Parts: sequence; structure tokens; C-alpha cells
Amino acid sequence: MQKTFITCAVTGAGDGPKKSPHVPVTPKQIADSVIEVGNAGAAIAHIHVRDPETGEGSRQDELYAEVVERVRQRDNDIILNLTAGMGGDAEFGVTNPREFGSMTDLVGPHERLTHVCSLKPDICTLDCGSYNVGDENIVYISTSDYVRLGAKAIRQLGVRPELEVFDLGHLRYVLKLMGEGIIEKPALIQFSLGVPYGAPADTGALKAMVDMAVGADVIWSAFGVGRDQMRMVAQSVLLGGNVRVGLEDNLYLRKGEFATNGQLVERAASIIEHLGSSVMTPEETRQLLGLVLYDAKSMSDSRIASDV
Repeated sequence: MQKTFITCAVTGAGDGPKKSPHVPVTPKQIADSVIEVGNAGAAIAHIHVRDPETGEGSRQDELYAEVVERVRQRDNDIILNLTAGMGGDAEFGVTNPREFGSMTDLVGPHERLTHVCSLKPDICTLDCGSYNVGDENIVYISTSDYVRLGAKAIRQLGVRPELEVFDLGHLRYVLKLMGEGIIEKPALIQFSLGVPYGAPADTGALKAMVDMAVGADVIWSAFGVGRDQMRMVAQSVLLGGNVRVGLEDNLYLRKGEFATNGQLVERAASIIEHLGSSVMTPEETRQLLGLVLYDAKSMSDSRIASDV
């Protein structure tokens, strides 16, 4: 029987808290949501942190540390996937492109990994290319050299990179780095669909990515944003992949009804099972991804050893 793991992206860095009462903001709320989605069937929790005062996305290492510690204190074996994508936004001036706007939060590849260095989670993300963000003058910056440097740094830390692919060009570069031995095989790839302006969340785009990766020794997952979230769950299962849901990507269970993270995971699990697959446990997913099996004491000791 086909098996499918579920990732839940519990909060993200966008303006979700301004739109839905269920988007977690404080470290306690985020950690509680991680436990919630683990109980609902998610094997992996993808984690951003937010400024507890403003609700805006944050890069503060201390906030990541508190979330991780709170989750591990609950003796939960869910796999932790910390974002390393913050610090890539550049808002360019129209008349003077060298003049950055107020939306800019741009740091180099190593500074994006400071929390990963200290916490050494199971997984962290690596955004595998640049793209235009929305309809204005913001670009997410992840140059080819940034990706290469990030991949090398993550490998040295002994953390599993989840390679975020927003378009076919990003996937092409991932395959190149795999060929060079910089990215270990099997590579864990997340096809990110429907983000303005990367690849659209439709069957053709997802199948093109899957077809391009055939024979390349990858384990892949995919998600769609907004109303396409559950459609992409179904498409991913039908194409033999894994799935991601969560309030980072979609706020609604159905039109006019706000979802919780747990409800989105339960809906994804139902789709998976109705399509003839089964939902993988965290332990099964750890074995598939070659991660260290969870042990509460060793996790606690590692937190102490890293002074977190």
C-alpha cells in the first residue's frame, strides 16, 4: 500500500493573524499548534516564529529555541522542520533600485541559518531560487551561490534540508547540485505551488515538476496555497508524493469558515485514506528520510548541550 506523510506549516510569516483568529503567534501558541497537528496525524511540523507583540514574522533565535523546547518538553515525536527562509526579502525602489524600501529584510545565507546552527532540528528549509513576490517591487533573493552555500552549511550541521522549489528553474538547479554531490540523495523536495509568482497550483505544473524529477532519487511533497490546498493534496497522492497543509498556506476549511491547523491535517488525512493510501507516522517518516529516531532523553540532552 502507498504511504503518505503529512507536513503542517503551522503559522508562516504573512499577515494570517490579521485575518484569522486561529493563526498562532506566541511561542506557546505555536508549540501548542505543533502538538495539535501531531495528534491529528501530521508527521512533520514546519515552523516559523513571530514577534509576540506585533504578530509579524521574525528571525529571532530565542523565539525558535522557546518553541522547540516547549514541544520537546511535551515528549512528542513529531519531526521539526524550521524555516531558514526568513531574511530574503528585498523591496527595490522604482527610480533608484539601489534604494531599498521598508519591506526589505535581507541577510546572507549563513545569517539565515543561525537558529539552525544552535538548535540542529531534524529538518530545515532551503529556498532554491529567487522569485518576484506579488505585484509590486519585492523580490525574494536566493541566488545560485546562496543556495550552494546554504546547502553546504546545512550538510555540515548534519540537518536534513527540505529543498523549497517554486518553479522549474529552481528544480533544475537542485538536480545540478545533486549531480555535484552537494545535495545528498535521496533529496527531500517540497514543490511550492500557487505562491505569487512561482509555478501555479495546478495539475500541469505539479506533473511537470514530478516528471522532471523522475529517476533523480528524490522524496517529494507538494502544497498549494489558498483554495487550492486540498486539491493539491489529492493531486500529490495520485502522483505518488507527500503533502503539506496548514495555516501558513490556507486559512479556511471551507468558504467562510476559518480552519484550525488540526482540522486541515484531519481533512488531508481523510483525502489520503479515501484515495487508497495510508498516513505515515512520525517514526515511519523518520525511517524514510533517514533521520535519527526520536528519543526524549537524547533530545533533552542535545538542547542542554547547545545552551538553548
